[in-house]
Parts: sequence; structure tokens; C-alpha cells
Amino acid sequence: MSATASPAVAATPTEASALPAKSSSFYTAMRLLPPERRTAMYAVYAFCRAVDDVADDGGPAPVRAAELDRWRVDIDELYAGRPAARVQDLVVPIQRYGLLRADFQAVIDGMAMDAFEDIIAPDEATLDLYCDRVASAVGRLSVRIFGVSEVEGVALAHHEGRALQLTNILRDIDEDAARNRLYLPREKLADIGLHAPTPQQAVDHPRIGEVCAKVAAEAEAHYRETWAIIARCPRKVTKAPRLMAAAYRLYLDAVLARGWDKPRARVKPSKLALLGVALRHGIL
Repeated sequence: MSATASPAVAATPTEASALPAKSSSFYTAMRLLPPERRTAMYAVYAFCRAVDDVADDGGPAPVRAAELDRWRVDIDELYAGRPAARVQDLVVPIQRYGLLRADFQAVIDGMAMDAFEDIIAPDEATLDLYCDRVASAVGRLSVRIFGVSEVEGVALAHHEGRALQLTNILRDIDEDAARNRLYLPREKLADIGLHAPTPQQAVDHPRIGEVCAKVAAEAEAHYRETWAIIARCPRKVTKAPRLMAAAYRLYLDAVLARGWDKPRARVKPSKLALLGVALRHGIL
């Protein structure tokens, strides 16, 4: 799937080696948290990675479906006070930070959207639901751990999750097409005369840049809302989301600067730019 975007994704509960690289934006953002909150974030991260691994690499479809159903049962049992071993690390974070069962279930549902058939040109509503489940739901878990107030936290997760996920989609259009996936919305594709295209037909179309520009404008609007919410919140609870928003915005800027004409080189912000983001938002 197009890489899940949010302040937290990936790593199995028992494999320390599966934690993100020390150079990653996620790792840097989590280092800004007090130890108990960082531990909670890694527990959420581990859950997300485990479920994502099932969706991406869990074997034949019936096997993946059964395993995702087991994860749903494990979450329900966890909230009923009967945690299985693989979700034991979530017990304290749920109790301490009021994490919601519905958000964990939404993450599973988001992974399931990608697990059993390739997403190809979803309608706008389906794309938004996908972004909510694979990104904003993880954000809702995260902001409670960060300590953001409920109302502002839910709004922040909504906008930042979508900003990051749309950035990933734009960055990865060629890689996704090679895997027979296309996350650009069908309504915008129809605007340039593309109806039910294959992913490769879409990304090869000479006017695909018009579609990507519209998606980028939506991402930019979500970034603006993200920063407006962050500005209203105490700085001590927004260091991690600030760093993530600033780092991912570098990727969006790089994609926009590169443009959409083929051949499209894979973009990556410079280490100096990423270091500047880390220093600014990790210290201030």
C-alpha cells in the first residue's frame, strides 16, 4: 500500500530490530517525548506495524482475512480486560491516556481496504475514508499520548493525517502504479478524460500533473489547518506533530519542485533540510 502516514506506524511488539531507523523522522519525533509517552507510542507503533504486515505480507487472502479478524478480536478482548500476549504492551497506554477501541479497529479496517484487492482510482469519499483509517486514526491515538486536548487533538489528527497521507500518495504514484495501485481519486482523473484507467495508464497520461496538482492543493490546505491547530496548543505537547508536519512538508515541496513530467525521479529532501527541521522543532 502507499506508505501509511502518521506520527506512528510500524514494528512488531517483540522485535526491537523492527523499530524505525534512528535517522527517521518518526524516531526523531518520538525522542522528543518523555519516556513514558515514548514507550506508549512505540506500543501503538508496534500494533500498527503488525497489522500492516498482515495486510501486505500475510499470505493468501483467506489467511490475511482470518488474521485481521483475530486482531479485531484481540482488541475487543483487550478492552474487555482479557488482553492477549501480543497486545499486552497496550494495556498501560490505554489506561493512562484513554486510547479508544474504535481507533484501533479503524486502523485494522484501513489495512483491510488494501489487503484483498488493489485500490485503483477510489472515489473521493473512499479515499478520504482510507486516509482517515490508515493515518488519522493513528493520529487520534497519538495525540492522546502527546497530551493534546480532546477537541484540538481530534482536529489535528484529522488534518495532519490527511496531509501526510496525501503527501505519501503523491510521492509514490509511480511505485504504486508498478504494484497495480492508484490512489488518485476517480473524479479528478475523469476531469482529464480518464475513466477506469489502469494505474500505469493514469501515471503515464500527459495531463496527470493536473490531477496531482489538485491533490497537492488539498494536502496544502490540510497542512495549513494543521499549523493553525498547532499554534493554538501548548508547545510542549506539539513537538512531535510539529516535527512530523514540517518533515513531510519537505517531501511535498520536493515533489512540487520536481514536477510531474516523466521521467520522475524519486524525491528526498536533503539531510541538511531534515536536520534543520529536527533542530528547529526538537529544541524550540
